[in-house]
Amino acid sequence: MKVMITDKVKYIGVDDTTIDLFESQYVVPEGVSYNSYLILDEKVAVMDTVDMRGIKEWEQKLLSELDGRKVDYLVIHHLEPDHAGSIARLVELFPEITLVGNAKTFSMLPQFFDFSLDGRTLEVKEGDTLSLGEHELTFIMAPMVHWPEVMVSYDAKDKILFSADGFGKFGALSLTEKEDWACEARRYYFNIVGKYGAPVQTLLKKAASLDIQKICPLHGPVLSENLEYYLNLYNTWSSYEPENKGVLVAYASIHGNTAKAAEKIGDMLKSAGVEKVVVSDLAREDMAEVIEDAFRYDRMILAAASYDGGVFPCMQDFLHHLQSKAYQNRKVAIIENGSWAPCAGKAMKDILGKMKNLEIIDPMVTIRSTLKDSDMSALEALVEAMK
Repeated sequence: MKVMITDKVKYIGVDDTTIDLFESQYVVPEGVSYNSYLILDEKVAVMDTVDMRGIKEWEQKLLSELDGRKVDYLVIHHLEPDHAGSIARLVELFPEITLVGNAKTFSMLPQFFDFSLDGRTLEVKEGDTLSLGEHELTFIMAPMVHWPEVMVSYDAKDKILFSADGFGKFGALSLTEKEDWACEARRYYFNIVGKYGAPVQTLLKKAASLDIQKICPLHGPVLSENLEYYLNLYNTWSSYEPENKGVLVAYASIHGNTAKAAEKIGDMLKSAGVEKVVVSDLAREDMAEVIEDAFRYDRMILAAASYDGGVFPCMQDFLHHLQSKAYQNRKVAIIENGSWAPCAGKAMKDILGKMKNLEIIDPMVTIRSTLKDSDMSALEALVEAMK
């Protein structure tokens, strides 16, 4: 797929359509792109490399666009292997190249590569600039978005923000050209960057002072239209505020009885006029997708079976994921199920209690084995509390 940026700024990234799990945990049925960019000016700069999985295609694109020229600089915005994996090959191709990064970049880089850095580095800090000729890059530090060495850069000539992992999304470009950006960008953000809302907010404040016409992320499409839409979404996400009004019903059921209760409460919420209701089976659905929905909506109902003196494991796993991603500012209700000693509710409350600014609806609903007519009044009260 041909990606056009400008006459002098070229896309040399690659699609990975054979990867099954991104970071060995996130299902990516439509693959992922590893984005790399090339600025052709009086001096030539490569803006990040790609994962080793795409190194051959990337090298071919790079050499084709160079048309015999050499690379003067490699700007390293982020050292994660899916972006830095081909650095050693670039140094091999152009031994006189200068690597541009910050102090943390160069303290971490030897952990990944064995080549000597002597005479090969240009260390930059906040606000430093690098002139390539017509293009001047300004460097902006973005620590913990989502690694400590992350920085972004701004090209004043073409008003491009090279945003590292910010504004990235899952999906190979060749497979997702016409698809909605927000869905897979949201899943990417909350599962990978989501814990670091405060650093993202800091970066957004810095970006607000720039005249940005294009955003070039390290995954996903180059953004060039309606940038306010993307910036506003990132502001909402990184503020931990709900994006939409709605209720996620996430359930963990062993033999299907808790599932029936979850589906029933979902139907009742819809009948009560709740804006959006999503019912998700934690044992079978993509965990990252459910986490995305937990952050997207302003309310959540957890329904789970008791298990081994606690809660069914997939619910425990889900809640620990939410905790690690700093889930907060939501209303949460609980439905527990147990045949002889219901304990799922307490286990869920214990984990929720470690999160910030959650309104836990009391009392929780307790079901004994199967949903009965006698349970309906408790469900109706829960629906009323969640409307």
